[in-house]
Amino acid sequence: MAKEELPLTTRRDFSAALAGAVAMPRQWEPSYLALERSGELARRARALLEIYKECRLCPRQCGVDRTKGQTGVCGSTSRLRVASAHPHFGEERPLVGRGGSGTIFFSHCNLLCVFCQNWEINHRGDGSNVSAEETARMMIRLQDAGCHNINLVTPTHCLPGIIQALRAAIGMGLRLPLVYNCGGYEPVEVIRMLDGIVDIYLPDCKYMDSKVAARLSHGASDYPEVAQAAIAEMKRQVGDVVLDERGVARRGLLIRHLVLPNNMAGTDKFVQYVATRLGRDTWVNIMAQYRPQHKARNYPEIARPITRKEYEQALAWAKEAGLTHVLTQ
Repeated sequence: MAKEELPLTTRRDFSAALAGAVAMPRQWEPSYLALERSGELARRARALLEIYKECRLCPRQCGVDRTKGQTGVCGSTSRLRVASAHPHFGEERPLVGRGGSGTIFFSHCNLLCVFCQNWEINHRGDGSNVSAEETARMMIRLQDAGCHNINLVTPTHCLPGIIQALRAAIGMGLRLPLVYNCGGYEPVEVIRMLDGIVDIYLPDCKYMDSKVAARLSHGASDYPEVAQAAIAEMKRQVGDVVLDERGVARRGLLIRHLVLPNNMAGTDKFVQYVATRLGRDTWVNIMAQYRPQHKARNYPEIARPITRKEYEQALAWAKEAGLTHVLTQ
């Protein structure tokens, strides 16, 4: 099959997505500052650290004592491991603005998708072990560089260490919103512990079929129901995307959905789920960048890029579902 060119994101696409978006008042501070002042953030940090002793941070529920160096499916101990930290200009425009999104890429992952585009980081665990204090300094450097947010990429399995780092960064003057950039495979009870800490949720919603999830993401057959429950809780906490006067996101939920060949992601069902369960004003990014990375070529149903026709069909489904804030590529 000949390779087909896909449509690019346009300024018009973004302007359409912005229509009707809620504007954030000028006087604003990240929600975690109030929790720190009240002592609640310290309490939650302690509670999260306890989970490392019998890890249930993700739905795998491995139960290993990570404080003693034991590892479960994700391959992580209790030490933070970071692959890179830098201003990122390839994220969604409401996150990037002019100064970029301050991304910190954490090593390892709890999903281990066969088509992972960052498999060296997520599967192999490339990166360096860092302390909470060092991670806090990364956050401050990103803030000093003019980034609009701190974008925590693949944070699920190392959340306790991240909250430790956040508290240290607050003491150093951190005042940027936190972006929780995850694969969507999150227990609701852990997401509830982030209420008032995270301002912007950026989860994937990868699959709508349990058999596909099990085949492509290391046996995670419960992914559809787990992700949908977690995303509903995220929406309850932060609502729809709220922008400042520059068009930069300060708060809200933005769901990523990667279109897969042969509709393996169930895009038609995904857009209906968003419209009926979360509301048509929920922000979504219908992504076109799938390429067969890592082990994907061993799976015939996803062993090729998506076509223009497949992507245009995905956008048509979103339009039919009545979604009003759709970012496109």
